[in-house]
Amino acid sequence: MADLSAKYMGFNLKNPFIASSSGLTDSVDKAYLLEQSSAAAIVVKSLFEEQIMMDVDSQRMNNMFNSYSEAEDYIAFYTRKHALSSYVDLIDSMKQKLSIPVIASINCSSVDSWIDFAGDLQAAGADAIELNMFIMPSDVKMKGEEIEKIYIDVARKVLQSLSIPVAMKIHHYFSGMANFAVELSQTGIKALVLFNRFYQPDVDLNTLKVNSGSILSHPDENAEVRRWLAILSGRVTCDLAASTGIHDWQTAVKDILLGANAVQVASAMFKAGPEILKPWIEETHKWLDAKGFESINSIAGKLRQADSIKPLAYERAQFMRYFSDAQ
Repeated sequence: MADLSAKYMGFNLKNPFIASSSGLTDSVDKAYLLEQSSAAAIVVKSLFEEQIMMDVDSQRMNNMFNSYSEAEDYIAFYTRKHALSSYVDLIDSMKQKLSIPVIASINCSSVDSWIDFAGDLQAAGADAIELNMFIMPSDVKMKGEEIEKIYIDVARKVLQSLSIPVAMKIHHYFSGMANFAVELSQTGIKALVLFNRFYQPDVDLNTLKVNSGSILSHPDENAEVRRWLAILSGRVTCDLAASTGIHDWQTAVKDILLGANAVQVASAMFKAGPEILKPWIEETHKWLDAKGFESINSIAGKLRQADSIKPLAYERAQFMRYFSDAQ
């Protein structure tokens, strides 16, 4: 039987399937269930700085001493400290219960907070940290290179303060995506996770209000992931993980063939339960054996663009073929 153990961020995982940051990874009991369902690692639900600050503002509004700035600062400090302490305790408890890597996930809006939070999570015993960054390029006054610089600065400064591996989860809204990804990989991060998801706006025609579209990913969303895995594999100097739109084992294998070292799963488990990973693993074993591959590592990046004799097949050739066939 083919070996499914995968190498990712310096870890030797028992298989390439990682439980992505979500509501499925926000407690010790849920994380333990994921491990029992064959998840090879856990990315803990993200700690959001905005959530902490909303708690701080809420406490300030209820402060009977709100006319005293020192009292406000006191409450803000301890509210923030309590939120971080709860997350640190969660990491510590998971480490005591689980035998698989526990990857903390943080999302901040300021460089200083990234550094502070990351250091505390390392001290709590996190095996690695995933920096979940999504700066939407929606400010018409902000140039693309300014946004890219924020990502680079955060990566470099966080890495200076940590000794554990760091991954960065990003989106694909960059004007020079390939060049930026290579530069980001050269900061010393151990992995790029492709991609995080913006909640999509929708419109209620009855109430004339803007609301959120589907929270769960759709299988079609993996197409963009596959494209960039193929383009970046062999060119970035770090590992790659696929995330978004992975709803069956076939998609996971395709992502690995195109360059992913591991795949992160959430929506499929929300729909069918964590136990879905076991049949995925079984089917992946069968496919590898039928194709004569000895291990999952042996197929990682096998179809990447860098090694292709027809690199255009990943870009304009597909466009031309699609529309010529459609006419």
